[in-house]
Amino acid sequence: MFVRFPSACAAILPGFMREFSLIDLFAGCGGMSLGFSATGRFESRFAVEWDEDAAETYRINFGDHVFAGPIEEVKQFPVADIMIGGPPCQGFSALNMTGAGLERRSLWREYRRALLQVRPTLFVMENVPQLLQSPEYASFIKSASRAGYHVEGKVLNAADFGVPQTRRRAIVIGSLLGAPPWPQPTHSPESSSTIGLPRWRTFREAVAGLPRKPNGRNWHNPRNPTAKSIERYETIPNEGEGRFHLAARRPDITPACWLRKPTGSTDVFGRLWWNRPAFTIRTEFFKPEKGRYLHPQEHRPITLREGARCMTFPDEFTFPAHQSMTSVGRQIGNAVPPRLAEAIAHAVAEHLAEHPGVHRLAA
Repeated sequence: MFVRFPSACAAILPGFMREFSLIDLFAGCGGMSLGFSATGRFESRFAVEWDEDAAETYRINFGDHVFAGPIEEVKQFPVADIMIGGPPCQGFSALNMTGAGLERRSLWREYRRALLQVRPTLFVMENVPQLLQSPEYASFIKSASRAGYHVEGKVLNAADFGVPQTRRRAIVIGSLLGAPPWPQPTHSPESSSTIGLPRWRTFREAVAGLPRKPNGRNWHNPRNPTAKSIERYETIPNEGEGRFHLAARRPDITPACWLRKPTGSTDVFGRLWWNRPAFTIRTEFFKPEKGRYLHPQEHRPITLREGARCMTFPDEFTFPAHQSMTSVGRQIGNAVPPRLAEAIAHAVAEHLAEHPGVHRLAA
């Protein structure tokens, strides 16, 4: 495995005092909390997650300070130095053609309510890039600015920070202390390798050490394909191929809807490359009809563990064995990659350290 984070519990050593407190809203299974914890400088005090399975995963890995329910039911948030979290993004996503989840688009107001109530020294919000062009974001910026926050939003590529995945996400940082801090990239694409940074991490690096043939241990198990699906996989054996190659070689086993649509969805049923990062790990990444999620060489989709590795979740991070593949896949795909969160957390910690005496961990 190319990256290991200390577990959230193991990192809190006897006699070790963390510097800053945080609360995590819309916490999911805890990807952002894990990244902040990995710095050794933040202590999670409170989290909110409405999905029961994700809240259970958070509780197992971080402790009992998670509220499993709608954020609207939280009337009083605890004080904290930092507030992090990502309101549900379905309503902002460019992939959301049906309007699913639009009723949850307004939950950014709950993030704003918590922000104005807690008044943390700094906040970090994560979402899809489309957020930054939305009227909701404009309204949020206006409210946060009136409350004294210096706010800036950027689109970051997780691959630039050591995540073996080309995942682009909007990160919004607001600080009461001045211009928001930003992490500096630690990796670069191959075309920019001359600037002195190591190249983007690859799928091969992400899954190093895992059995090529899934063994079912620790979620290293793929979706159970049909005989026809396997035949389709075998028809497109090369890295980078996908549904268009399938249609050209075997139209008889190509879904009719793909034959009727000769353009668009170029990555559907696509194979990953060994020596490139994975594509964005979405919530149904174990289904190759949802994107470029076929293993580079094996005739199967990637496993949940391989997807978790591409998100930089360590193998020690526990996803409960009794939960469903659909639920665990959703938790992984919805998470903030811990390694990206850790890069942001380091920048935040240094920003706070420049202003001694402002934090409230001992409160």
